[in-house]
Amino acid sequence: MEDAMERFAAAGLPISKLGDDRGYRGIIGGMSDVEVVFLSAAEIATHLREGAIDMGITGEDLLREHIPELPQRAEIVARLGFGSADVVCAVPRCWIDVSTMSDLDEVSVHFYERHQRRLRVATKYVSLTRGFFADHGVRGYRIVESLGATEGAPASGAAEMIVDITSSGETLKANHLRILDDGVILRSQAVVARSNRVHADADRLHTADLILDGLRATI
Repeated sequence: MEDAMERFAAAGLPISKLGDDRGYRGIIGGMSDVEVVFLSAAEIATHLREGAIDMGITGEDLLREHIPELPQRAEIVARLGFGSADVVCAVPRCWIDVSTMSDLDEVSVHFYERHQRRLRVATKYVSLTRGFFADHGVRGYRIVESLGATEGAPASGAAEMIVDITSSGETLKANHLRILDDGVILRSQAVVARSNRVHADADRLHTADLILDGLRATI
């Protein structure tokens, strides 16, 4: 939120909260026809999918996770250069023979033969994981949806590997995990996304373009 508000201020579009600092509504100075709503990053993606908001700033990872059919619902119109994080496939460092997604497919087959169950992948990114694994032909796995610190799942015995976001990789190292050589699913950052419904309203489209022109000039 703070980074986004700084970008808007630099673009000559200062955002002010209505009420106290913990309020969920705001305005943009000089744009009386725009209402600002402060939501969690995941909610922004969900509201864009449902057409409840016209524009949103959130992570590209959340957009692509919560809106698998993104081109049909919304478009990414600007990348803001902050909030960088990669969605990655990470395995225990002791898996010395597993370096690629192809290796992972082979291991998943042997894992099933040995344990009579599928290899477990802990993640909050269910849609992205399924799509990426399908693209690489990995079949012998099942997803364990993570509700907490995903990187701790292998150590706790909840899963054999993870799909999660990382910025520096230090948290993965601290949990004795490493990223597969071809295991980067998405290089994400904060983006501005616009609902496709905006195109049906000339006034809303004009206002959105004014905002975007200002933001793009600061990037």
